[in-house]
Amino acid sequence: MDGHRMYELAQSLALAKSRQDVGAAMRLFHRDVVLHTPAFGRTARGLAANEKALTRFFTAFPDYEVTLHGHAHNDDTLVCWGTARMTMTTRAFGVTPNGDRAELPVFLQFTFADDLIVGERFLFDLATLCAQSGVSTDEVRRKLFGDAVAAGARGGGG
Repeated sequence: MDGHRMYELAQSLALAKSRQDVGAAMRLFHRDVVLHTPAFGRTARGLAANEKALTRFFTAFPDYEVTLHGHAHNDDTLVCWGTARMTMTTRAFGVTPNGDRAELPVFLQFTFADDLIVGERFLFDLATLCAQSGVSTDEVRRKLFGDAVAAGARGGGG
């Protein structure tokens, strides 16, 4: 797939997600799509799991918006960078956010199959999101990863 088509698909996905349009986003995904979100420790495999993951994400961040600023590609992979803006509005992470809209840099890596997106890796800094949302990163990490991981992040563990 050529780089122009890869970017066209990624930009279409960014626009669909910025409208919280799960249906439009799903039409851009290959049936074997895999979404990795390391900051949340989550991987969604397949269409049903990705639809559920997007719905859950938009419940936690109903005003999510992403702007892509640049990209690079090789024969089968596209990497984009940009800015995400989002307000943490639920207690999904076991904390009460301040209601402020966070703005943070994001990096996205895409792979493709059959003229669709088959892989997305969504990278951002969880601590930056938490700081701007007025919540404890340790508490969010504990909710996402459990007590042992949160303790390890503070240097307490082996």
